[in-house]
Amino acid sequence: MLEFFASVRLTSKSCKQKGEPTVDDWLPITSARNAKWWYSAFHNVTAMVGAGVLGLPYAMSQLGWGPGIAILIISWVITLYTLWQMVEMHEIVPGKRFDRYHELGQHAFGERLGLWIVVPQQLIVEVSTNIVYMVTGGKSLKKFHDTVCPNCKNIKETYFIMIFASVHFVLSQLPNFNSISGVSLAAAVMSLSYSTIAWAASINKGKQSDVEYGYKSPSAGGTVLSFFNALGTVAFAYAGHNVVLEIQATIPSTPEKPSKKPMWRGVIVAYIIVALCYFPVAIIGYWAFGNTVNDDILISLEKPRWLIATANMMVVIHVIGGYQIYAMPVFDMMETVLVKKLEFRPGLPLRLVSRSIYVALTMFLGMTFPFFSGLLGFFGGFAFAPTTYYLPCIMWLAIYKPKRYSLSWTTNWVCIVLGVLLMVLSPIGGLRQIIIDAKTYKFYS
Repeated sequence: MLEFFASVRLTSKSCKQKGEPTVDDWLPITSARNAKWWYSAFHNVTAMVGAGVLGLPYAMSQLGWGPGIAILIISWVITLYTLWQMVEMHEIVPGKRFDRYHELGQHAFGERLGLWIVVPQQLIVEVSTNIVYMVTGGKSLKKFHDTVCPNCKNIKETYFIMIFASVHFVLSQLPNFNSISGVSLAAAVMSLSYSTIAWAASINKGKQSDVEYGYKSPSAGGTVLSFFNALGTVAFAYAGHNVVLEIQATIPSTPEKPSKKPMWRGVIVAYIIVALCYFPVAIIGYWAFGNTVNDDILISLEKPRWLIATANMMVVIHVIGGYQIYAMPVFDMMETVLVKKLEFRPGLPLRLVSRSIYVALTMFLGMTFPFFSGLLGFFGGFAFAPTTYYLPCIMWLAIYKPKRYSLSWTTNWVCIVLGVLLMVLSPIGGLRQIIIDAKTYKFYS
């Protein structure tokens, strides 16, 4: 399949030169290019502020005060820097746009090697995010139900994941990024709202009488592995890089007004909102509950009941939009293969079947492995660290070739080293957390 993507690019080029319609005129990423700069802002907020923010207080409990705050700040700075690099590289070749992450990878590393480096990692990120969002949506729906009706009959979490998935069987038929802009805007507003509720309710609840800030694990080994898991949780929280080029592809561009200017304006707004969401939730949530905080902060908050119910429904609305943001590039890859390689006719029937199968697959995996904190840690390190923390730096070095030991060269190598350490260490902790959760978990309960 990787070899195929290279041939698709060549075919699209030749058709465009002849003035004929190309597959790009139908595919989700490139079929509409009339987005405004604020589309970039709320698409990026929706892509980043999601399941990860709810797990940050729990990550703080595994990291401790000093390391936790330092890692949050360092991650914010590094990921903003690497996101800027990707925005700059979108049109690094005059008259050409790298609309997809793997296309930029091909320019940096070569047609074949670029695909092997980028496509597997990007697919792992996007599919794993959709699985985690299935779990998050189902858990939040169940929490909403149990909060509103505490005396009602208990309903399995599995059923709530299925209810959440049913929405995506419909929304997944929207053709491209611009068509989900309304959903994404609502999701971005909800993310800021429920994050505010999470830290404000924590302040209202106050510091618990028996709160402890020491590491929870009784053994040094357990503490270290929990620390590794928390690193992955933080990495998962900064994941917008995997869709940033695809979002920028929807913004119009001319030599006089390149897309990077409105895109960067939207990114700055998005990162300010990210800071307003992440830092208060992480710090205040940990302050209130210490090392007893749940892996989803809203589950630790029980009162006021109406407010927590509202916050959980906001989470549901947000991850509905977040799911679609991460699913769209996957749909783009699937439909490219189906139309160009397998020669299916582009149209509604193809989308209906292929996208419904994808939603059903992520639903099934979410129902089978609903281990929230372990999934965040494992996928955060294994896939998000490369595509977010250091792959943009490697591409920057390969394309721009800055002078050795210059500021640019040094900065990128520091990011690469930190990103590689994150990729190696955090999946170990995440896998351990999944194993611990699986010991007491009853499948499809």
